[in-house]
Amino acid sequence: MSRIAALKPEQVPPESKPTLDAFTKNIGFTPNMMAAFAQSPIAFNSWATLLGSLSKVLDVKTRDSIGLAVSEVNGCNYCLTVHSFTAEHMAKLEADDIILARRGHAKDRKRDAAVQFARKVIETRGHVHDADLKAVRDAGYTDANIIEIVALVAMYSLTNFFNNVFDHEKDFPAVTPAGSI
Repeated sequence: MSRIAALKPEQVPPESKPTLDAFTKNIGFTPNMMAAFAQSPIAFNSWATLLGSLSKVLDVKTRDSIGLAVSEVNGCNYCLTVHSFTAEHMAKLEADDIILARRGHAKDRKRDAAVQFARKVIETRGHVHDADLKAVRDAGYTDANIIEIVALVAMYSLTNFFNNVFDHEKDFPAVTPAGSI
């Protein structure tokens, strides 16, 4: 059971309403996480701005794969349901690609390097080795891209932590538990 209320439309602070309404229109419904996050206009709008900016980096398959890898490491079942759904329906990743991403890998060599690096960043809290940077650079990523990968890890971790703290009711299709993949 959720540890925080998902706001009803009439309860949403005026400063959060335009952002929440835009998400609702784009997604087709209001996810529980967003209806709860909107209680803090500063945090919610800051996250939405970061999400919007980072939606322009790398490619959608790589971004969703990173989201899956980070959410798996952070044990965020809510985010795993969201990223599995978007990876399948928006990024057009196959089911086995979603499982690989959760494990920190990808079939595509370049994407695999990014996902492995993102997983190392979250697992080591950023204390990666020179060899980790070399591997992601050797795969064709620039230093600007590496910064973007780190920013994606941080953004996904924010929502992972938010969702783990408040344990929202899932409103996307369930996924296989981590121990079973």
